[in-house]
Amino acid sequence: MGRERKQKIGIIGAGSVGATIAYACMVRGVGKHISLFDVAKAKLHAEVLDLNHGLMFVPEAQLDGSDDIEVLKGSDTVVITAGAKQKPGQTRIDLAETNAAICRKLIPEIVRVAPDAIMLMVTNPVDVLTYVALKISGFESRRVLGSGTVLDSSRFRFLVGQHCQVAVQNVHAYIAGEHGDSEIPLWSSASIGNVPLDQWIYPNRLTAAQRTAIFENVRTSADQVIAGKGATNYAIGLAVSSILQAILWDEGRVLPVSSHLTKYRGLDDVCLSMPAIVNRRGVEYALPVPMSAEEDEGLRKSAKAIRSVVQKLGF
Repeated sequence: MGRERKQKIGIIGAGSVGATIAYACMVRGVGKHISLFDVAKAKLHAEVLDLNHGLMFVPEAQLDGSDDIEVLKGSDTVVITAGAKQKPGQTRIDLAETNAAICRKLIPEIVRVAPDAIMLMVTNPVDVLTYVALKISGFESRRVLGSGTVLDSSRFRFLVGQHCQVAVQNVHAYIAGEHGDSEIPLWSSASIGNVPLDQWIYPNRLTAAQRTAIFENVRTSADQVIAGKGATNYAIGLAVSSILQAILWDEGRVLPVSSHLTKYRGLDDVCLSMPAIVNRRGVEYALPVPMSAEEDEGLRKSAKAIRSVVQKLGF
């Protein structure tokens, strides 16, 4: 379509999420050059070697890695997956403090080696850390975004599609707000094809109880996966590769990424997820999605929860 396709993706963290993002980008042909950075040198070397061994089966690409952050030099996008995982009994604030400290060290180095990059936060709590990254980097707000509720929305669509017996690709529905406990389902604007979900009757109509069960399943999806295998990686890898494709290929795709909202439904100076236009400039703008009074109130509660943690971190 004549769109310029930028080339280099930098990924910080070669753990299960970072490596799977690299793999998903390779398979999808997103990025001609993928560079991983991690201080765990042996693990990094093994992941890079394993990925390189599969290059003949995917679109042409270059893949490298180093424990020297200079490997990210000139990246068009930098994805941050590095950080501590939440431990049993650990609060969100404890996790935020630990990972914000990591961001304080990493982000000035990212700005130094890739001053023109778009920064994509994946580390949790992602909305809080997106705000932290924005403030530390000094980047224009459109150039700092988080993976937000992109994966939550995919889980939501999967469950709605499964219940209504339609392909997930034909379900249009979003989870908004925080990627976490206060997230909200936007039922009022959900549809299948061009049929509003509250008018969908064939073959299965969604009752209020079923809606509640679906949303609870969305909220606990990560726990279900972690309980069985210790971590989530495949779906988030695909979700992030989709965000990167929207950026690098200048797609103008609508995605519920976490971004800095200003004068949005009365909300100011907070990072949370609403459907937004994502292109080569980053987040172009959040869409004015119609919301019910209950959804609007839920969004405000979500913003309050995020702000509370951000303020406790001193931002």
